[in-house]
Amino acid sequence: MSTDIGKLRVDLDTKGYFRSDDKFAAFKIARAVSELMTAAGLKNKTEPGLKRPVVVMCIGTDRSTGDSLGPLVGDMLSRWRLPGIHVLGTLDEPVHAKNLEEVLIKTAYQYPCAFIVAIDASLGILEHVGSISVGRGPLKPGAGLKKDLPPVGDMHITGIVNTGGFMDFLVLQSTRLSVVMRMADIIARGMYMAFNEFITLPIRDNLTLSKFN
Repeated sequence: MSTDIGKLRVDLDTKGYFRSDDKFAAFKIARAVSELMTAAGLKNKTEPGLKRPVVVMCIGTDRSTGDSLGPLVGDMLSRWRLPGIHVLGTLDEPVHAKNLEEVLIKTAYQYPCAFIVAIDASLGILEHVGSISVGRGPLKPGAGLKKDLPPVGDMHITGIVNTGGFMDFLVLQSTRLSVVMRMADIIARGMYMAFNEFITLPIRDNLTLSKFN
């Protein structure tokens, strides 16, 4: 079963939802991401490291507060320089509707066997605002805004940043930055912890937005 919630079409049968106000949200997201990566056969059983490169495609733009979730996550992950993890989509070099197809073509050429994790913002009903979902398979950027864009990802992470259904473009523009920043921080920390299982990085206790101040 699927439904449109603003920007994205999501598959409700294969998702896990996590509240960003849950103090264990980052750990729960890490576990969900790790389980999906393990199910995809990315863990090398004989030695540390990944069997395939991982591309994290963070979709969105800093021109819209609500749509900046992806680039914010991309900024955090790219500054941590995770070996074997290739981050596309940051505040300086966003991946958005106008360049998405070009980025996908280049990615397929540079990393032909890559496992792609797609990250994007979405809109939903009021009680779901602040929730983060992790699911198997691609997301469909722009579906709720009537944009015909290709599906992205072997798995996806979406953050419901605001309510949808009426004048979604303006809703994204007026989304509170604090909501988006909190969700981006949780997603980035969760992904770092998940990737740590595959690339044997030391766990760090300072994975917060303070790194950007």
